[in-house]
Amino acid sequence: MKLEVKQIEKHFGSRPILTNVNIHLQTGETVGIFGRNGCGKSTLMKVLFGTIKATASSVFLDNTQFHPRANISRKLIAYLPQVSFLPLDMKVRNLIQMIFSDGETQNHIFYAPGVALFENQKVGSLSLGTLKYLEFLLIANMDHPFLMLDEPFSMIDPLFHEIIKNIIVSQLTTKAILITDHYYTDVWDVTQRNYVLANGATLPVRSQVELATYGYLPIRS
Repeated sequence: MKLEVKQIEKHFGSRPILTNVNIHLQTGETVGIFGRNGCGKSTLMKVLFGTIKATASSVFLDNTQFHPRANISRKLIAYLPQVSFLPLDMKVRNLIQMIFSDGETQNHIFYAPGVALFENQKVGSLSLGTLKYLEFLLIANMDHPFLMLDEPFSMIDPLFHEIIKNIIVSQLTTKAILITDHYYTDVWDVTQRNYVLANGATLPVRSQVELATYGYLPIRS
């Protein structure tokens, strides 16, 4: 499957955030988006997921146009936001069983590294890093063909970064993944194509040197 985004614009009042966003991703690839804080990366994902409405946009699924705020969007896209979305008073084990009825999928999560240490705790008692790891596991194991991951490495123990990267790569046989995180080397390790979001527009980048050229990384002398 292929998701193509053309000329997305988003203004908050008179302030333009996204002015000319053009990206595409398809099954079998992970696409990275880099950019400074406040450049619009999270806004872009929320537009695609349908959480907020674009000022203007054209979104195509396998060359057929659809509206991001239509119900089809959330049936196609699983979204990991920066802000936690899980019920805090439920035990992790019960939550996993509630979300996934399939035993095989449940086991993918229960047997993921580290889960046995907190599966009997309440969600609200988890550290921020553990909570983010749990949320990533839940989103990654959903059957949606497109995943959007907003800072999946942030706040998480660096020892788990390799686990997360391995899971991302393992999903590519059936999914396409859009990812952004300031742990840029971890993102670069799992992506096939990358963009920088700067001045409201997406610019393709083919090397980490270009990240400096576009102002995302400092230029080294």
